[in-house]
Amino acid sequence: MNATTESALADALQGNTLIQVGLPISLFIIMIGVGLTLRLRDFHNVVYYPRALLFGSIAQIVVMPAIGFVLAWALKLPPAIAVGLVIIAACPGGTTSNVFAFLARGNLALSILMTAGASLITVITLPLFANWAIALFTDRSLEQPLQLPVSKTVVMLLAVVFVPVMLGMALRAWKAQLAGRLEGAVGAFGMLVLFALVVLIVFQTRDHLGELLVQAGPSVIALNLLGIAAGFAVARFAGHGFVDGLTLAMELGIKNSTIGLTVTLTLLGSADIAMPSALYGLLMFASAGALVVVGRRHAKVRIRPERGEVPMHVPDDVGFPDERRGRTRRPDNEA
Repeated sequence: MNATTESALADALQGNTLIQVGLPISLFIIMIGVGLTLRLRDFHNVVYYPRALLFGSIAQIVVMPAIGFVLAWALKLPPAIAVGLVIIAACPGGTTSNVFAFLARGNLALSILMTAGASLITVITLPLFANWAIALFTDRSLEQPLQLPVSKTVVMLLAVVFVPVMLGMALRAWKAQLAGRLEGAVGAFGMLVLFALVVLIVFQTRDHLGELLVQAGPSVIALNLLGIAAGFAVARFAGHGFVDGLTLAMELGIKNSTIGLTVTLTLLGSADIAMPSALYGLLMFASAGALVVVGRRHAKVRIRPERGEVPMHVPDDVGFPDERRGRTRRPDNEA
């Protein structure tokens, strides 16, 4: 797409109140859902699997963006698609990964902690990787090179990622039952927002949608599959078994596309750059479903979840060594 068309799209998106105001508010609500799954004591339990969490987080924050850069260079992607691919690669996992980890019989505790930790850290790392990608791929290709304002991006991500996670945790500590009911509603809201954003991007890029799909599709699929492979490899390197490997594969393969769409649409104002995030948000469900089948076969449970199996919220019994059925394990000398 030529620079004139891209500029017109950018003006249209940046002048769209629904995107500039509604999208950050929607992300704020979605990130509250992450906080609703967390308790302060959850962070204490990290001592039970520090290697998986440590190496998995490094892979999420550093390795995945590096894979995005390599794919963009190796596949000689157009500038906008290359930048968009790096941005979605630098995004953390989302609450969706926690749901799929539960369905696949993965380590749900590890999944939740990785989602929360990566979400907070990428507040800093995502704008840095995005600007690096812009400098590498667009400076010589656009008449007016793009630039993502780091300070503005960090402030925005703190406001729509860090603050709502803290609010969600506070609400769960105050009203656990209410938090449980709200978590399911927030998850459904997140899916609705993602669908609406994909429809919007398709409309904004309708004149050259086929070209964008051809350009972005293979790289997005490759990023997803390489993320899954990296998850299993990291778990093996850390000395952990299949279940933790499956969990890390979920975390690295399932991204919070809404964060990528928020950055690309509200701050960069580019539907083209947003295309990889939109595509990833759709295609990742196919690989996630396959991982669920593999995980359930490994656990020797029914492939189709039984009625009522998917919780409205992440249950208290999330596999922590000091918990059973949502209650703290009592000392052996107590009745």
